[in-house]
Amino acid sequence: MKIKPDPDKLKNVNKIYREVGPYLSLGLQLAVTVTVMVFLGIWLDEKFDLSPVLTIVFAMLGVSAGMYNFIKSGINSRK
Repeated sequence: MKIKPDPDKLKNVNKIYREVGPYLSLGLQLAVTVTVMVFLGIWLDEKFDLSPVLTIVFAMLGVSAGMYNFIKSGINSRK
């Protein structure tokens, strides 16, 4: 015996996914931005022999850029 899905419940699930969709990738975007900037800082530190200076600077830039994008996306999706 096969169970048929209730169309009303499917409409509710689709509505929920449409509302939550913009928020699903925000955490990943934040993590990728910070990670890429840290690795860029490490690479530049090795290239210019500046120890942890550029790693720290680029990590802070990555956190700032990631948080800016995170907050901006959250505000824009509420409108």
